[in-house]
Amino acid sequence: MRSKLILFLFSAALTLVNCERKPYRQGEILYQNFCANCHMDDGSGLAGNIPPLAQADYVRQNQERLACIIRYGIEEEIVVNGKAYSNPMAAIPELSEFEIANIINYINQAWGNDYGYVPVKEIRKSLEECKK
Repeated sequence: MRSKLILFLFSAALTLVNCERKPYRQGEILYQNFCANCHMDDGSGLAGNIPPLAQADYVRQNQERLACIIRYGIEEEIVVNGKAYSNPMAAIPELSEFEIANIINYINQAWGNDYGYVPVKEIRKSLEECKK
């Protein structure tokens, strides 16, 4: 009985430690694979050509549009932190709703961002809306 209790406590402690250090690890990996080439590892963007994601007012204020931008790309000019960006962003249609949610949730908490959590059901709803 004692060994089972010790094993349970060890497993619980290990789980808590792993969850606290990198809560959006899968989103970070997806970001590195699909987004970092343009938006940079630190979310700073690319010298006036690609908008930043770190501390970006556009990201904070347009949470409902992010899934559509990732899935379908964007051609229109946007303003981020007072600066206009007009380079189009390519679509990434191969990402699942779950993967898009992971990327958005990583961005929402990375680099000092504190933009909250977006559940997959909200991603699905956003993607349905932008298809119309």
